[in-house]
Amino acid sequence: MKNEINIGLLGFGVVGGGVAKILQDHQEDLCHKLGVPVKIKRVLVKDLTKKRDVALAPEIFTSELDDVLEDPSIDLIVEVIGGTREAKDAIERSLRAGKGVVTANKDVMAESGLELLKLADENKCDLFFEASVGGGIPLIRTLEDGLASDRISALTGIVNGTTNFILTKMKHENKSYEDALAEATELGFAEADPSADVDGIDAARKMVILASLAFSTDVNLDDVYVRGMKEIKDGDLELAERFGYTVKLAGSAKKDEEGIEVAVEPVLFPNSHPLASVNNEFNAVYVYGDAVGETMFYGPGAGSLPTATSVTGDIVAACRNLMLGVNGSRLHAPQHKKKVKDDSQKFARYFHRILVKDEVGVLTKLTAIYSAHGASLATVVQQPEENVAEADLIFITHQISRQQHLDIMNELKETPEVIGVQSHYRVEGEA
Repeated sequence: MKNEINIGLLGFGVVGGGVAKILQDHQEDLCHKLGVPVKIKRVLVKDLTKKRDVALAPEIFTSELDDVLEDPSIDLIVEVIGGTREAKDAIERSLRAGKGVVTANKDVMAESGLELLKLADENKCDLFFEASVGGGIPLIRTLEDGLASDRISALTGIVNGTTNFILTKMKHENKSYEDALAEATELGFAEADPSADVDGIDAARKMVILASLAFSTDVNLDDVYVRGMKEIKDGDLELAERFGYTVKLAGSAKKDEEGIEVAVEPVLFPNSHPLASVNNEFNAVYVYGDAVGETMFYGPGAGSLPTATSVTGDIVAACRNLMLGVNGSRLHAPQHKKKVKDDSQKFARYFHRILVKDEVGVLTKLTAIYSAHGASLATVVQQPEENVAEADLIFITHQISRQQHLDIMNELKETPEVIGVQSHYRVEGEA
C-alpha cells in the first residue's frame, strides 16, 4: 500500500500553474478523499530562471524530460505542455514506462487518441483526458461513466470559448470582429495566432473526441465538416436577430442507422434556445440519449483554474485506481465500425442571404431553382438596399440535404441575376 502518490508535472504555464495551486490549496481535502497525500515530485519547464506565480521548491524544477520520466518514484505523469509532437512523445514514453498519464491536450487526443488509448491498455496504464474538451465541464467522464448505460444519438453545443466571447461582444456591444478579437486576446481567451479558434479547427478537434466517445467509434478530423466564423458576414448578426435567431459557432455530432455526421460551423439558434443565451467564454453542450432524453452541460470553457479543476479531477481518478491496484483495467477499443454519412444523407434547414439585381422576374427565377432541386421554402423576405438596383433576398428552407443546399448554392452563383451569395447558415429548431 502506497503512503503517498508522486506526480511528474510536464509544463508549468497557465494550466500547469493552476494544477499546482489546486494541489497545494486542497491538499487536506485530497488526502482525506484518497487516504494519502498527493505531491508534485518533479516539474518540467523550458526556462528554469523564470519567475513562477505558484511557489514550489526550486530543486523540483528541471528542463530535462528524462529527469521526470525516468524517476522511479513518480507514479503519475500530468502533461500540460501543449503542442503535438513533444507532448505525444512524452505521453507514449510515460505509458511504455508503466506510468499513467493525465493530459489536457485536445490536439494529441483528437489526432492520436485511439492509438494512445490502445498503448495505455497494452501497458496496463490509465490515460485520462477530461480537460481536453470543455474546460471545467465534466463532459468526458459523463460520456464514459454517467451515461455509459445509455445510447447517445446526438451532441450539439458551443465548445470554443474564444469564438463565443467574440460573437457575444459583437452582438451585445456592437463591437467589430477585430475589436472583439483584440479584447479576447488581451484577456487571455485568444492566442496570439487565433486561427485555430476562428477557423473552427479547435472546436473540430474537440468534436472528434466527443463523437468518438459518444458513438464508440474512431472519428478523425477529416470526418468533420468545418466552416469557421470568418464566414459570418457584416450585418448577419443583426439580420439573424431580426428573424429571431442568434449566431453561434457550434459543433454537432449525430448518429443513426445510416451512419454518423460531425460538423463545426456557424449556426442559427432560435433566441428561445438555451444555447443562444450562452455568452462570453462559457461553453455548453447538449447530449441526446435514447433513455435519458436531453441533458445540457454548461460552464467555463477556458481559464487556468477551470481547466486545472478538470485535470485535478483526473488526477484523483488515476490516484484512486493506483491505490486500488486497478489502473489500466478499462479497455478502450471502439465498439462500432465507423460509417460516415455523405452529404445526401445529412438533413437540416438552411438560411440563405442572396444579393440580386432588382429586376422583374428575379424572385420567380430563384424560387424555381430551389424547386428544381426539391427544396421547399419556409420564408422568403426581401430586405431594402441602399442601392435601388439591388435587392437582398432572405430564404429559409424546410429540411433539405446538405447536398441539395450545396447544389443550390452552386447554381445560384452561376445565375446572371445573382450578384453574390452573401452568407448561408444551418438553422436549428424554430424561431
